[in-house]
Amino acid sequence: MKNCIVLFFCILFLFCFASCSDDEGLSKTDYYNLSNLPSDDGGIHSSHLLGEANTPYGYYAYQPSGYDDDQDSMYPILIFLHGAGEKGNSLKHPEYLERILVNGPPKMIENGNWAPKYPMLVISPQCHDESWRADKMKKFVEYIIEKYKINERRIYITGLSMGGFGCFNYVGTFGDESHVTAVVPICGGGNTDQAENFKNIPVWAFHGESDATVAPSQSKSMIEAINKINPSEKAKITLYPNLGHNSWTCTYEGTGIGKENKDCDSFTTDIFTWMLKHEKKESEVN
Repeated sequence: MKNCIVLFFCILFLFCFASCSDDEGLSKTDYYNLSNLPSDDGGIHSSHLLGEANTPYGYYAYQPSGYDDDQDSMYPILIFLHGAGEKGNSLKHPEYLERILVNGPPKMIENGNWAPKYPMLVISPQCHDESWRADKMKKFVEYIIEKYKINERRIYITGLSMGGFGCFNYVGTFGDESHVTAVVPICGGGNTDQAENFKNIPVWAFHGESDATVAPSQSKSMIEAINKINPSEKAKITLYPNLGHNSWTCTYEGTGIGKENKDCDSFTTDIFTWMLKHEKKESEVN
């Protein structure tokens, strides 16, 4: 009987040890290794109206075809901030939420030409205030982190026009506490006094040189201010000659590659691949 008890505890110990080893292995491979993610053959793009949950924004969520709440894999996430023309209150007018689909990644998803190198969740909130507010954005991002299976080492944010300003404002306000790994603001601008908060967060800005709505100097001044504080990675800016306010379509779809001003940072790889090259260390995850 005594031998049986000893044997039982030995087996129990080995089982617990193996389980802990597996969990540790998952955290280093399946959870964070992009190559272990299942291919995306066309996922689900679902709408979530304002007021459905404790979140400050209504939003669209794209879940890749391999995404499964019951699996262990954790997905990179792209948060897309729209421009002023797509604002709307979906609590009062549910149909307004579809405005999000007219530009950027949500449009690409709807048109069937969304194909980043590795599958990503795409979350597109809808602003119903005058502009994107940093405090609401932080609450929203933390809600999304809690709700979805997200690789917190790979949280990316991009936006156009008002959304470009939103990107600069959100990361500029919260810095490392924003949870953001890398940011791509398009035809936007920000507060140069907040440059220090971009020290550990790579930035790649885009702007049309003939933009009469948002002066390209607004993007330029932000990138110059960030680079003055010697960030961990030099901030980049790509400018398109003879292009007006809509510098987002050719940036998101990659058709602007090779058409940039040769005196600025080159556009030789799509922005989603650039984002995915950046990953926080586990110790940097808030």
